[in-house]
Amino acid sequence: MTDLEPVGLTDLRLAGGAQGFNWLPVFVADEQGLFDKHGVRIVYKRMGSVEKATAAVLEGEADLAITPPEGAVADFVRGGELRIVAANAVRLPMSIVARPDIGSLSELRGKKVGTSSLTEGTAIYTQIMLAAEGLHYPGDYEFALAGIHTKRWEALQAGEIDCAPQPAPWNFLAQDMGYNLLGEVCAAIPEIVFTAIIGKASWLGANRDVVTSFLKALIEAHTVTNDAANHGTTLPIFQRITTPDSESLARRGLEYMRGMGMWPQGLAVPDKALKTTIDLMVRANLLDKSKRDAAEGVFDRRYLEGAT
Repeated sequence: MTDLEPVGLTDLRLAGGAQGFNWLPVFVADEQGLFDKHGVRIVYKRMGSVEKATAAVLEGEADLAITPPEGAVADFVRGGELRIVAANAVRLPMSIVARPDIGSLSELRGKKVGTSSLTEGTAIYTQIMLAAEGLHYPGDYEFALAGIHTKRWEALQAGEIDCAPQPAPWNFLAQDMGYNLLGEVCAAIPEIVFTAIIGKASWLGANRDVVTSFLKALIEAHTVTNDAANHGTTLPIFQRITTPDSESLARRGLEYMRGMGMWPQGLAVPDKALKTTIDLMVRANLLDKSKRDAAEGVFDRRYLEGAT
């Protein structure tokens, strides 16, 4: 330990699938010393998939995860320990990106759609959008587990899949390269808990002070991230974790996300957003409709209330 290294910091193992664009406030908090300020040191655990991030918390490999909440909801209604303690993102900053020869969502019949999971996140959003065009899963198209967004982009370019939901700025990159944007996910699903901070009830209860400190730091980071005046701080970080070779694409992606209100002030979990998450799980046959009301109990408000 050097004389300049902070002392008295508590390690917090934080898992995620890609730890990419939606993690911008986390990296802002780290680089601006906000975690140090609140006595927390982040140990990053990049799991490679959203399901593995959820499993890492459930199995005790990680303390918290920032990941789509569907896995936590499903575990909770089964009587499990996973809980949502805050929201990280409440908008879906992505487009359905397709090969240049596919011009509309209706043309995806019989096609292969890339996704990172069959039970969380992108698969659910895609099913909802395609159902509006009369295409239903299974039967009218198939899913391919192509991995996180960067892997989906590689698979799309290689011709291994026909389309995929892709976040900014990769959707804009694809458009610039001649691929078609068939629809904006946020137009079909305006407000949702896109990614949440989840934890295991027993660990949360035993480490309440650590959770509160982490949330306080992240709340401050969301404020920094959402203020366009801090572009000089946020854009270089966003560019590094998205499109290192293109500041213009990174700027376009960051402004797109900030403009739609992706990162909620105070890490708030809006009732409407949580209800949408649960409703889409029901519609995608991932949750029995009789469990709809009970599922809302997955959000344990005490930790966020303690931090704010």
